[in-house]
Amino acid sequence: MTREQRAKQFQPFDAMQGLQEALRDREERHTRVARTEISEEKSDANSATLFKVEKGMKIRLLCYFSFHNVKMEGRVTEIDLVYKYLKLGNDKIYFDDIYDIKICDNR
Repeated sequence: MTREQRAKQFQPFDAMQGLQEALRDREERHTRVARTEISEEKSDANSATLFKVEKGMKIRLLCYFSFHNVKMEGRVTEIDLVYKYLKLGNDKIYFDDIYDIKICDNR
């Protein structure tokens, strides 16, 4: 028996395939939170900042994303003022879901 064949018999065996994934899904659903409303003043401040944001700028924000409150940082890959969303990488964040936004640099 070669060394590789011998090593294969000691590989981990998952007797209940999918159990770990099901547990992760259940934990994720359990940690979901409701979207928090922000004050009108904070909403106006966010709007003023969003009008300054351009494609390629690095921003930091606190937002409601995938049923969780998350902090995100990255470069804006797309911004749409008509449909009111921006993209950080492939993540689409709607303006109404942004709690706080800061511009880190202009490029």
